Amino acid sequence: MLGFGTLAKKVFGTPNDRKIKATRPLIAKINALEEEFEKLSDAGLIEKTQELRKRAVEGEDLDALLPEAFANCREGAKRALGLRAFDTQLMGGIFLHQGNISEMKTGEGKTLVATLPAYLNALTGKGVHVVTVNEYLAKRDSEWMGKVFAALGMTTGVIWSGQPEDEKLVAYESDITYATNNELGFDYLRDNMKSDLAEVFQKQHNFAIVDEVDSILIDEARTPLIISGPAQDRSELYVAIDALLPSLTDEHYELDEKTRNVTFTDDGNEFLEQQLVARGLLPEGQSLYDPESTTVVHHVNQGLRAHKLFQRDKDYIVRDGEVVLIDEFTGRMMPGRRLSDGLHQAIEAKENAQIQPENVTLASVTFQNYFRLYNKLSGMTGTALTEAEEFAEIYGLGVVEVPTNKPIARIDKDDQVYRTATEKYEAMIKQIKIGHEKGQPVLAGTTSIEKSEMLSQMLTAEGIKHNVLNARQHEKEAQIVAEAGHLGAVTIATNMAGRGTDIQLGGNVEMKVLAALAENPEADPAELRAAEEARHAEEKQKVLDAGGLYVMASERHESRRIDNQLRGRSGRQGDPGKTVFFLSLEDDLMRIFGSERLEKVLKTLGMQEGEAIIHPWVNKSLERAQAKVEGRNFDMRKNVLKFDDVMNDQRKVIFNQRREIMAAEDLAEIVSDMREQVIDDLIDQYMPPKSYADQWDTEGLYAAVIEKLGIDVPVIEWAAEEGVDDEEIRDRLIKATDEQMAKKAVAFGPENMRNIEKQVLLQSIDTKWREHLLTLEHLRSVVGFRGYAQRDPLNEYKNESFQLFETMLDSLRENVSQQLGMVRPLSEEEQREMLAQMAAQQAQMQAPAAPEAEPVEAPLDGFDENDISTWGNPSRNDKCPCGSGLKFKHCHGRLA
Repeated sequence: MLGFGTLAKKVFGTPNDRKIKATRPLIAKINALEEEFEKLSDAGLIEKTQELRKRAVEGEDLDALLPEAFANCREGAKRALGLRAFDTQLMGGIFLHQGNISEMKTGEGKTLVATLPAYLNALTGKGVHVVTVNEYLAKRDSEWMGKVFAALGMTTGVIWSGQPEDEKLVAYESDITYATNNELGFDYLRDNMKSDLAEVFQKQHNFAIVDEVDSILIDEARTPLIISGPAQDRSELYVAIDALLPSLTDEHYELDEKTRNVTFTDDGNEFLEQQLVARGLLPEGQSLYDPESTTVVHHVNQGLRAHKLFQRDKDYIVRDGEVVLIDEFTGRMMPGRRLSDGLHQAIEAKENAQIQPENVTLASVTFQNYFRLYNKLSGMTGTALTEAEEFAEIYGLGVVEVPTNKPIARIDKDDQVYRTATEKYEAMIKQIKIGHEKGQPVLAGTTSIEKSEMLSQMLTAEGIKHNVLNARQHEKEAQIVAEAGHLGAVTIATNMAGRGTDIQLGGNVEMKVLAALAENPEADPAELRAAEEARHAEEKQKVLDAGGLYVMASERHESRRIDNQLRGRSGRQGDPGKTVFFLSLEDDLMRIFGSERLEKVLKTLGMQEGEAIIHPWVNKSLERAQAKVEGRNFDMRKNVLKFDDVMNDQRKVIFNQRREIMAAEDLAEIVSDMREQVIDDLIDQYMPPKSYADQWDTEGLYAAVIEKLGIDVPVIEWAAEEGVDDEEIRDRLIKATDEQMAKKAVAFGPENMRNIEKQVLLQSIDTKWREHLLTLEHLRSVVGFRGYAQRDPLNEYKNESFQLFETMLDSLRENVSQQLGMVRPLSEEEQREMLAQMAAQQAQMQAPAAPEAEPVEAPLDGFDENDISTWGNPSRNDKCPCGSGLKFKHCHGRLA
């Protein structure tokens, strides 16, 4: 009896069926236009593009332009490449344009499918990015499909690592740009470290088509992209923290040797807080639990780990003043390897060794958050349905299964489960021999390089000629995979196998023609091609008669998607084929998920050595196990993303602010708003609301105004005036600073002043953002412990990171106002002095070396050039304490 769900599907069709049905009228329209577009000349196709582009720019909806654009693009591909898009390829293109993932089986021509929506969306002039898994495919596809776009009057660019900047700018300006996910992500981060809008690569994120979308948006999305650089020297902090750790007693911390973990107790935290305040490492009145204390807490925790978990001559040795780690498994030294997050520096402080600076994150982004920047995102792959939930939840992408152009004739056999790995491999060798002897090409998939090499040795021992495909070279990989369909060919491949290149039965005819031409350059190309095509057709027929490509796998992967990718190598375009998985109870997946129960069943059945259990139930139970693992991995990725989303909102604010500053002609208003905010904060701090005049700290305000605004005004006298309130003083300060900035603008000239404001703003944003990123990293590493106090770490992270972000913005406003308050043009006298000094230096460089001249005056008593504390406290215009006779600011003051 049929269930309600099955019955409903029979009557109404599945949601996937309904989506496919909805594209039929559109495909009929495109096909009806084919005859009309065939009559156009080559120039006519380009004219059509210009007409469509004009209509798109004027606001006509792209959906309305789709039939004509697809018909034009199909005709362009037919003329440029000799390839005519099938109806199913048009269908895949429609789904991509709608912002879906088109799941299309191997061999269905996904590379050509991408040209259709790329062409349509490029008509707006906002650019389209086609994303590939490696640079070889980016270059190959841009050259190959670039011919189609050229025939339609559009430009194509390609991005690769190490590309000259001017070439990269041109590539990004193209209508369609091919690039890898890594390079796009890094260019985005680099763009947000630039100071000139003209140098920015990615002007906008309009539409991206991601090839092998499951690999890029899921597999590679686990690790963020990071640009790092050396951090500021924090040696003093490490040394200061290290000095207080020996005073800890046993009740101050808890040590768990089994998990190699050490944490402070409540007593320890209290003792620590007192010590940190006493030593000036924590400001008075600031608690260890305040968000501002995150960095100190992080370093103290790392110091505790260095002292209590890491032992000299066991975990590390000190050699020539350098801390060198020891490998716990081999006992060998690991020079060059360093512990991260400041732990190595903490050990260096403990051992009084030279403290090397940490690396600090300058910019980072996850692939999830990078690709969510695009106004529209789409993707193609042979295997996405198993991860449909993740695509929908993280990226808002639907997955549509596009039917194959020809019905699938491949036979997928049930898994064969053996008791031991040895029995499994022997059974595989036996099957490879049978297939090889009858001329059937065989592709044997393994999960690791080590296992592929072991299988290779077994085949060599049997005298079977074969190719081993490891993930060494993308170019070589494509070539081996293209030749894997030869009569009797045997290919062993790891999980990487076959990306981007089809296995064609009888081998790849194009490669055969090129090889024949290389061997015989004098021959007529047309005759050579005809001869090779005839030979290829004959060989292909023999392979078809032998049963097509036989794919066998030595293990189930923890992701069904990877298994389906391997399976999909066989049976392309309606070709016959066969696939089977050989498993053993010793495989990782079988071992983790209930192999003991299965082993008992096998023993009960009285199975002999070399026998296999083959049953659909085994397949079902394995699929359930794989689904469990996939679900767990999805939850882990989702958790990482939740934390990154918090930072992502802040990243967008900062990066958008940078873009606005780079694009702005006049920044006076932004700078003025910042200055007013600083003045508001100063008034609130030194003249608190609802306080009386005798409670005001006017001396503190006077000193703060000089320090933070670079202006000397009689604040104390103002406050003493009768009837003057805090609002009046605020207005006077704003007026005084505005007048000061107006004078500077006149002195520097408006153009110079704008440039100074822009550079100060951008540099301040970059410095503060880097410091903020480091603090967030430290917060992320300690916030997990809040779970022990029944508090949600994510909520804690959200709240504290928001507070830290507000603190960073306050600090940014202060920094900008302070720097602009200090900046001033040189007076005529200073300019003359500077020119005279430069001329003297020039003359000195050109003159022969003379005995060192005596100072003009005697240096200050006890003056030591290398110790600033001996210089006294000269102001900028005082004479230099070294006795040179020059002003301090033009002598040692320049270095201070």
